[in-house]
Amino acid sequence: MHGRPRKAPTREEQDASSIKAAKLRDLQSQVLHFHHNKIFTKEAIDISAKLLESNPEHYSGWNYRKLAVQYLLDHQPENGDNTQSIFDEELRIVENALKRNFKSYGAWHHRKWVLSKGHSSSDKELRLLGKFQKLDSRNFHAWNYRRFITALKKIPDEEELQYTTDTIYDNFSNYSAWHNRSMLLSNLLQKREKGYHDKESVLREEFDFVRNALFTDPDDQSGWFYHMWLLDQTLKREPLFLSSWPPHGSNLYLSIDCPLNGQQPWPRLHFQSKERKIPLILYFSEAVEGVSSSTVTVEFDYLAVDDLIWEPLSVNKISLSQAWLTYIKFPDDLLESCPVKVTVAHFAGIFSSSGMPCSLSSFISFTVSLPSDDQKHSEMINRISWNEDNFKACVTQSQEALLLPSLCKLEITKEDKPTIPPGTMETISNEITHCRELLSATNCKIGKLTLARLLMAHNTLVSYGCPDARLEAHYEDILALYHDLMKMDPAHICYYEDEYSLVLWKQLTSNIESLLKHCYQYQESSSPATGPYLCLRLSGLSLSRLWAIEHLLWVQMLDLSHNKLHSIEGLEALQLLSHLKLNNNKFSSFTALEPLKMVKSLEVLDISYNEIGAHTIDTRRYLCSSPLNHTSGSEKLTDGDVELNNHWDAYLLFNDLNLIQLDVMGNAVVDERLKAFLYKLMPALKWLDGEERH
Repeated sequence: MHGRPRKAPTREEQDASSIKAAKLRDLQSQVLHFHHNKIFTKEAIDISAKLLESNPEHYSGWNYRKLAVQYLLDHQPENGDNTQSIFDEELRIVENALKRNFKSYGAWHHRKWVLSKGHSSSDKELRLLGKFQKLDSRNFHAWNYRRFITALKKIPDEEELQYTTDTIYDNFSNYSAWHNRSMLLSNLLQKREKGYHDKESVLREEFDFVRNALFTDPDDQSGWFYHMWLLDQTLKREPLFLSSWPPHGSNLYLSIDCPLNGQQPWPRLHFQSKERKIPLILYFSEAVEGVSSSTVTVEFDYLAVDDLIWEPLSVNKISLSQAWLTYIKFPDDLLESCPVKVTVAHFAGIFSSSGMPCSLSSFISFTVSLPSDDQKHSEMINRISWNEDNFKACVTQSQEALLLPSLCKLEITKEDKPTIPPGTMETISNEITHCRELLSATNCKIGKLTLARLLMAHNTLVSYGCPDARLEAHYEDILALYHDLMKMDPAHICYYEDEYSLVLWKQLTSNIESLLKHCYQYQESSSPATGPYLCLRLSGLSLSRLWAIEHLLWVQMLDLSHNKLHSIEGLEALQLLSHLKLNNNKFSSFTALEPLKMVKSLEVLDISYNEIGAHTIDTRRYLCSSPLNHTSGSEKLTDGDVELNNHWDAYLLFNDLNLIQLDVMGNAVVDERLKAFLYKLMPALKWLDGEERH
């Protein structure tokens, strides 16, 4: 058991244990023999009972008992019905087994099976549970079985809720009672039972209830976990359509031959495509499914609506994603401005992972034009140096700075404005006050963590109802709390670093003023004919994770170097991204960069000086066979290529990219064989680790 020191057994104890083990092995051997040969004699069934009462964890023994019961039911004498006695015997054996081991999965499952047959009374089950729960009131097996019995007996949820209240008053450190309470309240609120119509009022009362436990013993985590669940229920709302590219109200110039922004008046929202098509990206407040031509309408003169195919920008290949992508193709004879209108949630069908519908219909509109001076350009490609002298800050009132608000525009037209429920903000504010009061008296880790979450929830609610609100003060408070937690609880520093990163990322990208400090225009001095690029520089900030990027869909060039990143999940939404700098981070394998496979515009990538190949055990790299054993598409290389087998993870990443410049130096995995493999895999690659291909 937890916290009990182990001591070496005596000789007598060892001898007794050996004799017991020998008897168990003999019983197990006999029961397996009966099982395999379908022997259901009285002697065989009695032996299985002895085994299970001695070792309740023998799953095959319980399965044998089920088959034996069915056999006995099918072979009952014609002049009698022993059904009741057969099932009563099973209940007796299970009860004896549970006395032996109260936490036996197999025993509890077998008891459920017996009761589900409908031949046994469930009246005494709650009394039996009462006895067991006096011995261990937190045992989750017993609580799970209790939910099964109450459903079987159709006991009202309100009655069971009162039982959890009494149990918690007896011992507020009862995790299982708090958990059962959350399940019961979820059912009552969902069914809108009498007294549970007003969700805000119910949650407010629950916050008051759990506060007694928190103030009694702040270091006990059971009440805090329930408090976390209440906070999640308070913030639960339907998903919102947040942003798009092209942005709402923009005028997009579609170029056929000239490079992005090349030889064009700056600044200008511009996109180059020889196929005359542009990406249309929709970004939501959380992952949603159901985005299709049925739920999103695109209107303009040249489009057949049924031709649009929406795909989720999700690495996991699932139908849920925050960002959704389709392409709009324009006809060859388009020589004038073409207005486009996109209506989201025009019809029902978009849902979040929790089943909440996106019911607020929203629309964006933009104009696409073909410049009359569109000319062919030189095919000469120059290396991107990332030289500091090539970056020009987007200072306030500059042309670039004036362009940025339109690119980050979140003023999407909604038929009904989203609103914060009247009492929700008051509830969160009250909890912040109480949490600060508690922390003024005790330096509690989980209290600090909860306060950080409450402050972040407050920011979320304010931005939900008022997107342009200034929230810098709260962000600073939250960052300070996570900084304290890193010092107080170094065992969980990785978690706190990730949470710190999410808050910092939100702070940096939450409004135009903070974002503008990190925005630059990049122009390669050796190639004035190409560029400039809109660049976002977030290097050296100790970021370990990324978060929402609704303001960043316009980014063409991104510098995330000298951070602590181990994942780039979310970057797949940046479909305009062509240059990415990720050097000096914490990536441990090529598979950590998998989101880049979905960024088809990426041409320049720097992943130098990471930790790829440096770890002795990388579970994603070594503890599974090559996926190429079951994947087609390796036509670039021969089936027997040794380097393909050695570098399959590199193949799965770079085979989908069209890079012209790549930096991988400083990673343990890099050698001449890998470089030769990358050149062979990517024929368009012109520079590798600063050296030009010959």
